[in-house]
Amino acid sequence: MCSASVPPQSVTVIGGGLAGSEAAWQLARRGHTVRLHEMRPVNSTPAHRTAWLAELVCSNSLGSDVPESPGGLLKEELRRMKSLVMEAAEESAVPAGRALAVDRELFARFVSERLAAHPLVTILREEVATLPEEPAVIATGPLTSPAFAACLRESAGGFLAFYDAVAPVVTAESVDADTVYRASRWGQGEDYLNCPLDREAYERFLSALLAAERAPRKDFEQDPRYFEGCLPVEVLAERGPDTLRYGPMRPVGLPDPRTGREPYAVVQLRQDNREGTLYNLVGFQTNLRWGEQERVFRLIPGLEKAEFVRLGVMHRNIYVNAPLALDSSLRLRGREALFLAGQLVGVEGYVESTAMGLVAAVNCAAFLAGSPFPHWPEETAIGALLHYLGSALPGNFQPMNCNLGIFPPLPKRIRGRTERCGAVATRAREAIALFLEKQGALFP
Repeated sequence: MCSASVPPQSVTVIGGGLAGSEAAWQLARRGHTVRLHEMRPVNSTPAHRTAWLAELVCSNSLGSDVPESPGGLLKEELRRMKSLVMEAAEESAVPAGRALAVDRELFARFVSERLAAHPLVTILREEVATLPEEPAVIATGPLTSPAFAACLRESAGGFLAFYDAVAPVVTAESVDADTVYRASRWGQGEDYLNCPLDREAYERFLSALLAAERAPRKDFEQDPRYFEGCLPVEVLAERGPDTLRYGPMRPVGLPDPRTGREPYAVVQLRQDNREGTLYNLVGFQTNLRWGEQERVFRLIPGLEKAEFVRLGVMHRNIYVNAPLALDSSLRLRGREALFLAGQLVGVEGYVESTAMGLVAAVNCAAFLAGSPFPHWPEETAIGALLHYLGSALPGNFQPMNCNLGIFPPLPKRIRGRTERCGAVATRAREAIALFLEKQGALFP
């Protein structure tokens, strides 16, 4: 069996992404000595570009920050539990309307520096190829190294996989200011640059996108399973001529101030760094060849002379079949103090991964203290995610983000989505407040 020794009374955390960084922070806050292993920059991945901990690779957006939205509720719960990732997000936030978006470099640097400065955290830049002896939190993420993945697969009974793609980034100064206009949907500020397309421009772009050459797949990528929430734009386009207009290019709520009318379609650009010099193409994850990306995306009005500083890539994400491989405390079945965290457990999204890092750390701390594991209320955002992981059908399990559908039904049916979200949010806040009050010392 794959194994490696761990110093007594310490916790090993493997993986320095969002979940691993959050887990290390939460364990250290509770007085535990943490050895945080991160293989970068010794070994890199197809998606990462730096050696910072908690590097964001797909997007700089952490999703909705509307208090009554499922994503907003999840962020609120993490803030209440003193999440390092949420603190970093607040310190590095950039304008993004009703979403929470960050300057990637400032965000990752903040997390890295806070962990490096903590007296109970030791950061080890090396690849781990074997499962540690207990206790440990495994948060190697969707791009787990082949050696460690092979060892984990042996204990977890295999992996499932889906494919994630990264959206391109352009320089702000290369965007045609005479063509684009500033606006957030439904008049909620002016945080986005909007590239308007009339019908002719849209159809020209769509034809070029569908005909563009894609990057070749490796042997393990011959039968891709995409996550529905992060489909490559070219895959969306294949589903019908109007799919993009009802998806990432929907113009609803974005009238052009110069005409007072909504365009036929819109490509939104979201600020990617605090200085506002970089913008990413919202919803334009792609696996086109790099040369094709520049050719096709420059057909978008306003991007004719765009300077692309990052081009899209697609990479495979791995995750365990949580209903079979994990118990209700995120422990690997058969290993009583080996906790999994992050996207590896079968959640999708930056904040969801962070939440699972926090949960794994808290559960590990309870185990070390000989205390009962906390029962996360299903009415809360975190509890709803955990319930999904444990109750989903194993035969068709795929990653899930925080959404209204995973919360338990309300006692009384409410038809309107806004009112329903409000009622779910009120119930969730009451549940998390009572939960934290009862847990006491486990949540300092």
